[in-house]
Amino acid sequence: MPETIRGIVERITYHNPENHYTVVRILPAGSTVSSRRRGALEENLVTAVGYFPALNVGESLRLFGEWVVHPEYGRQFRADSHELILPTTVQGIERYLGSGMIRGVGPVTASRLVAAFGERTLEIIEHHPERLTEVEGIGPVRAEVISRSLAEHKDIREIMMFLQSHGVTPGYAARIHRHYGRQTVAVIRENPYRLAEEVFGIGFRTADRIAHSLGIQPTSPYRVRAGIRHLLAEGSTEGHVYLPREALVERAASVLEVEPELVEANLDALAADREVVVEHPEPSPWPREADSGAAVYLTHLYRAETVVAERLAGLLAERPLFADPVELQSEMRRLAEAAGLELASEQVEAVTLATVSGVVVITGGPGTGKTTAINCLIRLFEGRGLRTLLAAPTGRAARRLAETTGREARTIHRLLEYGYSPETFTLSFGRDADNPLDADAVIVDEASMVDLPLFQHLLLAVRPGTRLVLVGDVDQLPPVGPGNVLRDVIRSGVVPVVRLTEIFRQARESFIVLNAHRVNRGEMPLLNEKTGDFFFLHREGPEVILEEIVNLCARRLPERAGLDPVADVQVLSPMRRTPIGVDNLNLELQRVLNPPRPGLPELPHGGTVYRLGDKVMQIRNNYEKGVFNGDIGQVVEVDLEEGQLAVAFPDAAGVREVRYDRGDLDELVLSYAVSVHKSQGSEYPAVVMPVSTHHYVMLQRNLLYTGITRARRLVVLVGSPRALAIAVRNTRIDLRWSRLAARLTASVGR
Repeated sequence: MPETIRGIVERITYHNPENHYTVVRILPAGSTVSSRRRGALEENLVTAVGYFPALNVGESLRLFGEWVVHPEYGRQFRADSHELILPTTVQGIERYLGSGMIRGVGPVTASRLVAAFGERTLEIIEHHPERLTEVEGIGPVRAEVISRSLAEHKDIREIMMFLQSHGVTPGYAARIHRHYGRQTVAVIRENPYRLAEEVFGIGFRTADRIAHSLGIQPTSPYRVRAGIRHLLAEGSTEGHVYLPREALVERAASVLEVEPELVEANLDALAADREVVVEHPEPSPWPREADSGAAVYLTHLYRAETVVAERLAGLLAERPLFADPVELQSEMRRLAEAAGLELASEQVEAVTLATVSGVVVITGGPGTGKTTAINCLIRLFEGRGLRTLLAAPTGRAARRLAETTGREARTIHRLLEYGYSPETFTLSFGRDADNPLDADAVIVDEASMVDLPLFQHLLLAVRPGTRLVLVGDVDQLPPVGPGNVLRDVIRSGVVPVVRLTEIFRQARESFIVLNAHRVNRGEMPLLNEKTGDFFFLHREGPEVILEEIVNLCARRLPERAGLDPVADVQVLSPMRRTPIGVDNLNLELQRVLNPPRPGLPELPHGGTVYRLGDKVMQIRNNYEKGVFNGDIGQVVEVDLEEGQLAVAFPDAAGVREVRYDRGDLDELVLSYAVSVHKSQGSEYPAVVMPVSTHHYVMLQRNLLYTGITRARRLVVLVGSPRALAIAVRNTRIDLRWSRLAARLTASVGR
């Protein structure tokens, strides 16, 4: 028989966002200790551990489980399950209302409400909201907001009861309710697998658990087809555009624990309904593609790949800007002299190709003159009366492009005038084939970051006859999304490509640039030369490396290099977990760089506490707010009354403030440290990076190279020489299933 305890959440000590394991401090029901008497309060708190996806301070819980004695942390309650309950005591009501969950109520207003209405406070808010105006600071509008917010929470709780009875946790229940509203129960009863495709953060396994609880059979077509779509979507998050049919069927049968024949039948049904595309290609010149046999695509990715190949092929037709090559050479010399530019032979080749071909790729590492080539091209195009647009995948990259060219540059999303409908949850672009970009030339910087779906939308908006110039470093990590567009375009062999290799004199003086190229060639970087911009600190063991990184950010770099530890220094790590992974680094760096202080407002959410001044990152595209996966900003306002944060994000036009309700905070993470993948397209004055055998599976040359090339003024690597050598030697690249190169070759050949 499980034991039961009931109490109020006072503090969330630890929360693992991956598996939701949480350590929470509970004030047991019946305690009369004031939360303001911290010493006495601590003596009354009990520790509970369990799996709680989204708890909030101030919530009342009933926990079911047993008391255990941990060998290190002592007596604690291990919860097997839990349920949320409305508080009934004055103290509990005040904590509940003051937690920020109810819009319009913060700690001060909660105290005033409870002082006015006592144990009837929740009843008054729900049934007599007009009486709230009796409390100082609450007018009719705010009273309505508070009452409506409490009603929404009550609605959520009723839905939670249904969902919890089927194994759904409170955090997920709230997210599901936000998406479907009062239709939640009806939607789930009809087809719970919709959750996996339509609600952010709800995966197939969660939907499958709900379906099992509802009595849906393991062999149900709903389940098998959802499982197939799930595996294809999972593959796209790993960068794949398609999956080989044979491997997909085998994997689906294993995951779903059904017969392969059942998977085959449902896969064919999905193809018949055009939810997936099964393609049997002609022999390919690339071994991996030839060996893949039949390919299974999600329909939108199949369309993206075919559209990209067709549109690129259409743009490739040669249309020389200059009839006479001598005239072109003369014009380039004149422009270079006027702008004070000195073009190397490779840059001359790049500019020349861009004037005779509809599409050209310019690739090269740091210091090889990509920016100079862009500036020359802009002047050359403008001199011929071509309207030229500049774009980049991220706000930071677009802003840097604008700074180096002196021209307006926008993110690709903004260039395409994206729009989002919150009613239908759909993304649209104002610029497309029916309303193309008003441009004669489009230059895209940081093209290695552009994934296949975004590139499709860009090409749809580029009208026939427009010149397209793709500039990027193909040796960096591939994009976060599906596809590897720049590498595939180069690999096709049908698009003119110039690889810039010469490092210019000024860049040669930087050991950041020099060592980046050495790493890219498979050579060990030159360490601790007296240049002042590239250092390697030999430290062994994750705890020692962690201590050194924190010390560097908090003291050594600010004191010796005059760097702002938040604005100027970026810690990059190859992995999320481990003591020197992104998650733990963020906790330790926040503890030192932005600790709790009297008067410093903070908003807890899950296992994270957001404070004024915190450095944060958006972790998924939010088209409604206009912020995108990887955007980094700073918390500039914490509104405890509304339970909101305001974050300032830099973009090409300056700085934008974006507001986040408590329900949006799952989209934010601390970003004192970020993964190397998330750093793409960004540059920082200083980069600090652990290099440890604890990250063995991620010790790869292109990852180390990408991390080094993110820095402008200073790189500090902290770790072991052995780990550094492993990374430099490891040329393994995670190949992605894609047929773009072969498709582009075939399109041009037709």
